[in-house]
Amino acid sequence: MPNVGQELLNVPMGDMIREMATAIAEAQLELDKSGMLVAEMMSGEALLRDAEGNLQLDGSGKPIRVDTKVSFAGTPASMMELGFAPNFYQFVDTIIEVKIAIKMTESTESKVATQSTTKTAGGLRLFKRSGTTQAVVTTVDASYTRKYDYSVEGASLLRTKLVPVPPPALFEERVRALIAAKSGTTPTAK
Repeated sequence: MPNVGQELLNVPMGDMIREMATAIAEAQLELDKSGMLVAEMMSGEALLRDAEGNLQLDGSGKPIRVDTKVSFAGTPASMMELGFAPNFYQFVDTIIEVKIAIKMTESTESKVATQSTTKTAGGLRLFKRSGTTQAVVTTVDASYTRKYDYSVEGASLLRTKLVPVPPPALFEERVRALIAAKSGTTPTAK
């Protein structure tokens, strides 16, 4: 009978974990890029990009800048000057859950071929039997599955949690300093 423990060991858990980790790292990078673009837009001036994210250049080869300020009480202000901050997100609590059901049954089919010869030796009968033992290897296909009631089932669940993270204190200090420098006041600490 096949070893169920070995069948479980054959599940490519390392590959599954590696693929999940790589996917999370790539997704985190995209989230960080998105957060940086939002921060740039909220700053009041952004670089013009096309739909693929490539910088648009003017005739002299310099990036084109776009004013992203909003009018607040008739005065243009960046969203950060108005107290908004970009959201950044982080993946936490990643869970990989694998459920595998393995059902194996073994049945033996045997055929006995006999050949008998009768010899008489002093009134005794002697019987001769011949037979061979052989190993048979079979691929698991529909016929095998029906005949031997063989089934292997698997299911997996990959779950991760995405949470917003507050902007770093250094970022907030820098924004306050820039706003204070623009208005000619001293920055206030929180």
